This record gives sequence, C-alpha cells and structure tokens, in this order.
Amino acid sequence: MAGPNGVLMRARVLIRPKAGILDPQGEAVERALPALGFAGVANVHVGRMVELDVEDPAQLESMCEKLLANPLVEDYEVQLLDGNAERDAPRSTSPST
Repeated sequence: MAGPNGVLMRARVLIRPKAGILDPQGEAVERALPALGFAGVANVHVGRMVELDVEDPAQLESMCEKLLANPLVEDYEVQLLDGNAERDAPRSTSPST
C-alpha cells in the first residue's frame, strides 16, 4: 500500500555489533577465512540487513530504536535507496553452475 502521495521509499538498515561488544560470529569467520586460503583478513564483524518499503522515511530512526536494532549493543545505519525495490534488489555474485 502506497502512502498519500502514492510513493513508497525503499530503505536498507545495516545493523552490526557496537565496537567492544563480543561478536562470536565475526570471530569464527575471521578464524575460518585463513584456513580456507584467504589471507590478510582482520576485524570481521557479522551483522544483519533489513530492507523495507516505507511511506514516511522519517519514521525509520524510531523503528530502529524500538525494534530493528538493540541500541545498547548494536549500531545501525539507515540508507535510503533511490528508485523502485526491484531495481535496487541485491545482485547475486554466486558462480553459475
């Protein structure tokens, strides 16, 4: 359902552990990469991404503070994407089989 002006805005919220907060997933990935032959990797952090279409982007900050992130242990970054959701969808970089 679109907003009063008929436009939904696509937003991407990137959520990651705050500096100094234990990140066991990031640590596991950091240890595993050299074992798989990938050298020169450090400071790996694993977070999550939430994409949503919103009528009022001004509400995103409140959404993050109240639900999408835990502000005590996580930092978040809001990105407003230009264009429609289909064009802004992530592209697969997996090798084709």
